Amino acid sequence: MRIIQLLVVWVLVALPIQAQTTDATQQKIDSIKAEAAKAINRLRALDTHSKRAVDSMRQKQDTTERLDTIVIRLSQPMAYTRRQGAAIKPIDSSSVRGANIQEKIKRFHMPSFWTKTNRATINLNEVAFVNWNAGGNNSVSGIMSLHSERNYKFRYVQWNNSLDFRYGLNAQEGQTIRKTDDQIRLSSTFGHRKDTISKWYSSGKMNFNTQLSNGYKYPDRTTPISRLMAPGYLFLGVGTSYIDDAKKLNIYLSPLTQKATFVLDQDLADRGAFGVRKATYDALGNKITDGEKVFMELGILVTNTYERTVAENVLVKSNLSLYTDYLASFGNIDVDWFLDIHLKVNKFISSNIGMHFIYDDDILFDRVVNDLGFVEQNGRPKLQFKQLLGFGVVYAF
Repeated sequence: MRIIQLLVVWVLVALPIQAQTTDATQQKIDSIKAEAAKAINRLRALDTHSKRAVDSMRQKQDTTERLDTIVIRLSQPMAYTRRQGAAIKPIDSSSVRGANIQEKIKRFHMPSFWTKTNRATINLNEVAFVNWNAGGNNSVSGIMSLHSERNYKFRYVQWNNSLDFRYGLNAQEGQTIRKTDDQIRLSSTFGHRKDTISKWYSSGKMNFNTQLSNGYKYPDRTTPISRLMAPGYLFLGVGTSYIDDAKKLNIYLSPLTQKATFVLDQDLADRGAFGVRKATYDALGNKITDGEKVFMELGILVTNTYERTVAENVLVKSNLSLYTDYLASFGNIDVDWFLDIHLKVNKFISSNIGMHFIYDDDILFDRVVNDLGFVEQNGRPKLQFKQLLGFGVVYAF
């Protein structure tokens, strides 16, 4: 291409010069032609050198890299999405040992805000003598107890329920079987607080206490001094509670609590047992009116339950109840305090020491009755004390 351009230049230069050629200028023309020919040769040499350089560069480029090939399709294929699936590899049961391949899928269960506690205990004591010089009677005694709790707590609401049952018997050589312990206690406390930080609750409380079988003042087994629902105590009231779950402390204060004392046995009711109004008699001892079976009171109730681990495997539980009546005997405080010390040996064996204190202004002792059946002295209230020591088997479920 460059050679053709040089020829055109040469023709354009040579033709006008040839047209005006004269003898005087012939030599100049020849010299110009010579110079032009030299220039053409130089250009040819330069063109040849440039071609070689270009060829060398192309050879190097071919050896180092290749140019991308651009494919132009007249019709583009339609776009689509490839479905991806999970690659499940079958499990070889022969290579898995002890694995349950057909394990059922576990269903999702909503979390429960209820907590439960069930504990059954049997304590046995036995004494046997064979040719014992110091003397003594063979005896076997046992106490069965059941403690159950159902507690609900969620945000502002807390509802605690507990049931305690205890029953004990003693069989001694030369004596009939005697009862050593008998109680049924049911408690329910419902509380509501204004926020999730406060430990103070507006509460309502219900307590119920009674016994299961007849009680006697041994050795007399003909005249029972207590029966089922004779007495029975029911407390209903509203107030406020301070509950600290971390310290296991619960204090309840009710300025308005109704106490109902039930004596459903007519003979005990006629005698005015446990504070009920007794029957009235004429001068000959004939009964005019029956004794009342229910005695109602209205007063203040304070309860306190507390648990603390004082040492390893040593748990102390305290349950205190204080009550005083507004109308009949304000200032006379009925006390019901149960202190229990659990000594845990292992998961199934434990020992416990229990102490129970009761002082009730309506329960009288040392009554004096004459031969005609008339009460000469009503008696006076006393502090009641019971101590328990047992070693036995515990089963939690």
